[in-house]
Amino acid sequence: MTKLIEQAFELAKQRYADSGVDVEQAMTQLDSVPVSMHCWQGDDVRGFENPQGALTGGIQATGNYRGKARNATELRADLEKAMSLIPGPKRLNLHAIYLESETPVERDAIEPKHFASWVAWAKQHKLGLDFNPSCFSHPLSADGFTLSHADKAIRQFWIDHCKASRRISAYFGEQLGTPSVMNIWVPDGMKDITVDRFAPRQRLMSALDEVISETFSPQHHIDAVESKLFGIGAESYTVGSSEFFMGYATSRQTALTLDAGHFHPTEVISDKISTVMLYVPRLLLHVSRPVRWDSDHVVLLDDETQAIASEIVRHQLFDKVHIGLDFFDASINRIAAWVIGTRNTKKALLRALLEPTARLREAEAVGDYTTRLALLEEQKSLPWQAVWEAWCLRHDVPADASWLSDVRHYEQQILNQR
Repeated sequence: MTKLIEQAFELAKQRYADSGVDVEQAMTQLDSVPVSMHCWQGDDVRGFENPQGALTGGIQATGNYRGKARNATELRADLEKAMSLIPGPKRLNLHAIYLESETPVERDAIEPKHFASWVAWAKQHKLGLDFNPSCFSHPLSADGFTLSHADKAIRQFWIDHCKASRRISAYFGEQLGTPSVMNIWVPDGMKDITVDRFAPRQRLMSALDEVISETFSPQHHIDAVESKLFGIGAESYTVGSSEFFMGYATSRQTALTLDAGHFHPTEVISDKISTVMLYVPRLLLHVSRPVRWDSDHVVLLDDETQAIASEIVRHQLFDKVHIGLDFFDASINRIAAWVIGTRNTKKALLRALLEPTARLREAEAVGDYTTRLALLEEQKSLPWQAVWEAWCLRHDVPADASWLSDVRHYEQQILNQR
């Protein structure tokens, strides 16, 4: 198998060279683009505060597949297994509810020490960590409002939680030598007709200003804010709309998060990247697969995933766009979900890097749209898979679907015992 892959790779290099593409250069670039995997795929967004509690905030993990992680030790073991089957650089994205403490800790009192084991693990595996405050699945979010809550005391609780989360994020960056991107998303909204849409947005803006008031080095911490279209229980009104957070990120110069499932069904985030980059310093992408609504299915190697990757590559946004994943499917093996989604994201990046972009730009610039379309279509048939398999071998991971047998063995030996 290895010899065949190497032979196919040499032929592929020549085919791409004929199109003006340097395959080795593309692979080197891919080696520098990390994808931030999301911890919450491993346990259905339960966390370790009260893993048997209800998942709220307008989100839902459906399915009851056996073997979900019950504690941090199991979750880290599952992540290690998944990461061992995924080539190239990776990061891990943590939510605040994944803290570790022998005694209960309220969310406004979380500290770096509650994530020290995660940092030690990340150092061991040479990973960067990203972070999120968890403004859901809590008694003080039960009525659907957090940072925009009309009750000042409840609103202050969530402000303090987000401020504490920023300190933890900065701790990650300082300890690991790579900035932690901390994403602020709130589920605030209403199920039915809303009379006063303005006051909650005023409160949210003021609360966010207080949250980000403490200064941290951008070498350690990056703020990002994320919009939402709607959620279960917030079908009619979402405080943190696309317009709200676009305005906030632009005026405060934070990073803006674009989640593939947080817009209308006919909208795609790939088309938004080149627009919002005109106004904000950085983007955080949550690559997911919405099906009819923000259902966060496992990422496919589909047209939109490819379009997202192509936008990053064509405009050389590697230093301004942070790529994260956000799906949680409890109907299939959770480790397999990580592997499938992350490998597909990296495949899309590789395919984008193998595009003859210079020739396409040249054709477009002179109005030769015939050549542009012809080249775009012909390059789809070039042997990118041979390059992918060779890249996998270089990273000592399975080049084909043989990774699934490894996952099945882990399932039989580990997951089925839980």
